[in-house]
Parts: sequence; C-alpha cells; structure tokens
Amino acid sequence: MSILFEQRESDSLYIETVTHGQTACDGSAIRPAENRWHMVVVRHNGPTRILVVGPWTTSGVVSYTAGAELIWIQFKLGVLMPHLPTRDFLNTEAVLPGAARRSFWLKGAAWQFPEHETVEVFVDRLVRQEVLVCDLVVHSVMQGQTQDISPRTLRHRFLRTTGLTQSHIRQVERAQQAAALLRQGASILDTVYETGYFDQPHLTRALKQYIGYTPAQLLRMSQPA
Repeated sequence: MSILFEQRESDSLYIETVTHGQTACDGSAIRPAENRWHMVVVRHNGPTRILVVGPWTTSGVVSYTAGAELIWIQFKLGVLMPHLPTRDFLNTEAVLPGAARRSFWLKGAAWQFPEHETVEVFVDRLVRQEVLVCDLVVHSVMQGQTQDISPRTLRHRFLRTTGLTQSHIRQVERAQQAAALLRQGASILDTVYETGYFDQPHLTRALKQYIGYTPAQLLRMSQPA
C-alpha cells in the first residue's frame, strides 16, 4: 500500500474522525467527494505544516510523496470557523502560516501543532477560544430533526456553515451509501433499488461524479485478490 493509516472515531462533539497515516512511496489515488472539511497536519523533510482542506464537491486525484506523516482531523457537519467561512476554501486547501518550529498562526494567536493523541485537547482549546463553533440548526437537520425556519433561511445557514446545499450533501451521502453496498458485494440492480436511483445509468453517473469509480469497478474491487 502507498499510504498506511489507522482511523478512529472521536468522542468530541466537533470531530467526526481522526486518521493517522504515513506515505510509504510516491503515488496518487482517486479521492471521493467530501462534505466535511479537515485540518491536516503534515510532517515531511522539514517544518511541520497544517492545512485547512475541503470540502470537495466532486471526486478527483490526490498526489503524495514518500516519507510523510499525516494527521487528518475531520470535522462534523455544522462545525465551522466563523472567521474563515467554509465556502472560502471549498474545493481547495490552504496552508496556515507558521509561527515557530512547533506552532502556527490561527485567528491572531499561535497554536501548537497537535499530535495524534492530543487532537481532542487541541480542538477543545479551539472551541473554548471560539475559533471553532457549531451551527446547531445545521447539526439538528442532519440528525433528521425539523426546524421551524423558512426554507430560504435554512438554505442560507447550510451555505454559510458547510459551503454546500443540503441537496448536494444528500447526493454525496447517497453515492457513498451505494459505493459501500457495492464494496460489500451487492449487485448493481440491488444497489439501484436500495439507494433510490432511477436506473443503472443514473447510479453510474453519480458514482463517477462523487466517488470516482463506476459500479463495475467498485464490484471488482470487492472481489478477493
């Protein structure tokens, strides 16, 4: 494998997952669309860097070099940095400026780079200083709870908080569900039925756009080597 990694869930109300990995060699890979944004700590042949990444509205290709250590902090939908609107780094990544060898600048203050074991402590500090906040309306809607606000206001809240529309988020989630079924060995027709696509061409278009693979490719990937 080109990237060796381990992923864990978090008990933080703000973090979806934490992933720790290393790149074993130079390479590239197809990455899927991603509704959630990340902070990524990169250590590789020099100063440590921290990036603000995504969300990604479509699938694409990511390249990497050997010998890098990476920590991905994936935030839950509804979490944002008010001074850095999520829409401003949609489909891109930005390196935060370094402050010293072990720290970086964010919202006018120097912050120490987190380690894999201290991610939750790092995020808690960001929350206490109100660098990170959670839009409870968006969070509640994504949990299936109704809100007594107009559709126009709700659309504005989603765009402000996530950089995405609620419809787009649902489309990506449906494609992710379909891809998971195919990787588990479900047939293409069963996957079309289970996930509510009109037909196989509709499923194929969605998976190519959001996952980067066709249904047939995902099925082949599910087969034992």
